[in-house]
Amino acid sequence: MALTSKISPYDPLWPAMFENEKARLLQIFKAELVGIHHVGSTAVPGLSAKPEIDLLVEVLDHRNQTGRDSSMRALGYVRGSNLSDGHHFYRRDIEGIRTHKVHICITGHWQIQRMLRFRDLLRNDPIVRQQYQDLKLHLEATNREGIAEYLAKKAPFIDMLIGSRPE
Repeated sequence: MALTSKISPYDPLWPAMFENEKARLLQIFKAELVGIHHVGSTAVPGLSAKPEIDLLVEVLDHRNQTGRDSSMRALGYVRGSNLSDGHHFYRRDIEGIRTHKVHICITGHWQIQRMLRFRDLLRNDPIVRQQYQDLKLHLEATNREGIAEYLAKKAPFIDMLIGSRPE
């Protein structure tokens, strides 16, 4: 079973793709917005990644979910399952190919610091960045069950570096 996208070498256009999508999302969040961050592997210069731009939207509260869902649909997003309490998820595919993922978390949610710490560690430590890239490429090559398997097998490496999620 394939992943949502094939891992490819770092593309220097990814930061501009993030900025373009950030500008599109700004209109939706208005007063509740704290910040929009580029996270995930496409946010790490030099790191091979699935070419799917991950955006972390930090909000004060999850207000007007119906209106937000409608606004996100108008931008081409589909609401996914909540990844945890206070962590909403949307995905955008173009012609059947995943292009963007949006994580919306309330300020103080444990995933905010986790995503930012891991991104910054990969940006600042070339040895860890290479180890992570090697792991991702190995997992892609040996994957049989799709994206859930891939994510589950990456988790121990990430947990080892920055700790596991709070209980």
